[in-house]
Amino acid sequence: MQEFMPQAIEFAQKHTFLTIAWFAVLFMTLFTFFKSATQKYRVITNPEAVRLMNDEEAVVIDLRPIDEFQRGHIIGSVNLLPTEIKNQNVGKIEHHKEKPLIIVDVNGVSSATSAELLTKQGFEKVYVLKDGLTAWSGACLLYTSPSPRDPKTSR
Repeated sequence: MQEFMPQAIEFAQKHTFLTIAWFAVLFMTLFTFFKSATQKYRVITNPEAVRLMNDEEAVVIDLRPIDEFQRGHIIGSVNLLPTEIKNQNVGKIEHHKEKPLIIVDVNGVSSATSAELLTKQGFEKVYVLKDGLTAWSGACLLYTSPSPRDPKTSR
């Protein structure tokens, strides 16, 4: 150990940029680990979402605008905008506080903010679908609502 410290200091002095980059990577790794350990919601994959929907009657909350929601959505999902969640206007799902909620958006990026807000509003089991509806449809799991004017569906 006595030989290591002088060598480490010498290395750090000669390679300042590399040392700073190493500490930045270490800091970001620790920050990510602690943030994920303390958040009140979990990020889940498609199979976990399907299991929650089938076994625990999870409610899927789709955060996309209504026109996108109407073009296609997960069966049984509820359309709720992030602004409604932010303004605590969650009457559509208020009676589902004890059920698991799966929050989905287009690509899984903006769901975390809404998930965090829902946990603060008293929802106990909140999950975010990893990679959102992009991954869901990529796994051929997306239900597309037929258009009411679609001649194939009108009989």
